[in-house]
Amino acid sequence: MASLNLSYSTTTTTISSLSTLRKPKPLAFTSNISTKFLKTQTFKTLTPLNSKPTTTHSDLSPIDSTTTIANPNTNTTKNLKNLKSRLHNNETLYGIFLLTFSPTLAEIAGLSGYDFVVVDMEHGPGGIPEALACLHALAATNTPAILRLPESSATWAKKALDLGPQGLMFPMIESPIEAQEAVSYCRFPPRGVRGSAHTVVRASNYGIDEGYLSNYEDELLIMCQVESVEGVKHVDEIAAVDGVDCVQMGPLDLSASMGYLWDPGNKKVKDMLRVAERAVLNSEGGNGGAYLAGFALPYDGPDDLRKRGYHMVSGAVDVGLFRSAAVEDVEKFKRGLEMDGSDDEQEGRQDGDEKYWSE
Repeated sequence: MASLNLSYSTTTTTISSLSTLRKPKPLAFTSNISTKFLKTQTFKTLTPLNSKPTTTHSDLSPIDSTTTIANPNTNTTKNLKNLKSRLHNNETLYGIFLLTFSPTLAEIAGLSGYDFVVVDMEHGPGGIPEALACLHALAATNTPAILRLPESSATWAKKALDLGPQGLMFPMIESPIEAQEAVSYCRFPPRGVRGSAHTVVRASNYGIDEGYLSNYEDELLIMCQVESVEGVKHVDEIAAVDGVDCVQMGPLDLSASMGYLWDPGNKKVKDMLRVAERAVLNSEGGNGGAYLAGFALPYDGPDDLRKRGYHMVSGAVDVGLFRSAAVEDVEKFKRGLEMDGSDDEQEGRQDGDEKYWSE
C-alpha cells in the first residue's frame, strides 16, 4: 500500500482546524496547571484540503483491499472490498431489499451475511433521515448500502450521495440520454452537475477524508434500472454509457408495460427479459460494458438468475420475509385449534411446540 500523503502542522497555543471551520479564539484559563499544560504540549492537526488532490484510493483506504474481518456473531468473514472491486473480480453478489426502513432489520441483514442491502426510497415509506439510520446500522456490520432513489433527478441524487452509500440505483431509465444524465448527477463539475458540500457531509466523513474528491468515482456503484419496453429497446446503449456500472432489470414493471401486470411470468415477458439480459451480458466483454443485476421472483429464483449470468442478485425483501413468516405462524396456530384434542394429538402438538420455540 502506498504511504499516506498527509502533512501536519503543530502549535503550542491553539488547535488549528480544517479550512472550512472558523479558527477558535484562544481559550483563557485561570488555572496555572491548565496554562502550563498548553504551553508544554503540541497538537497535530490535518492541513487544509488541497485544491488538487495528490492521493490515490490506495493511499487513503484504512484497510487493505484484500482484508477480511471475522464476524463475531456468525463465525464467518466479510470481505471489505467495495462492491465495484468485487464485480471487477468477477464475483457474484447476493443482496436484500429493505422497504421497512428499520435499522434493526438492516442490522440483522448485515449480520446475516448479505453482500449488500438496497434501502428502497422508491417504494418504501422512508426518506433521507430514515435512510441515514439504516446506513448507520449497516456500517456497524461492514455491509455496503445501496440507495434506490424515488426518481432519477439531480436533487434526489445529491441528497442521497451526501449520505455516503456505496451505490445509487436510478429507476425507470429508458434511453442512453437518461443514463448519461443519471451519471452526471453523481459527478461534480465539470464532469457532472452534482452540488458540492463535500467538506461537511457524511460521504467524506464530514470533511475528514481528504481523499474523497479523488476517490469517490472509483468507489461509487451506479445502477440504472431498465423496466419498460422502451428501456429494453435501448438497453445495449444504456449499458454502454460511461459511468453505468450495472443494469438492474425490473421484471414487474416490464410486465406492466407489456400489458401483463397480473401475469409477470408470462412467456412474452420472459422472452423480452431474456433479450435484455443477453444485451447486457454482451456488453460486459466490451469496453465500458455494464454488469447484469436483478430481482429474484417465485418463478425465477436466485439460482436461476445466477446461472444466467447475473452478477448482482437481490433474492428477498424484508417485508416479504416477515409477511411469509407471519402468515405461516398464524396458520400453524389455527391448524392446532382445529385438532380434535385427543391424547396422541395433544402429545404431538406439545412436541411440535417445543420444536417451534427452539427454532
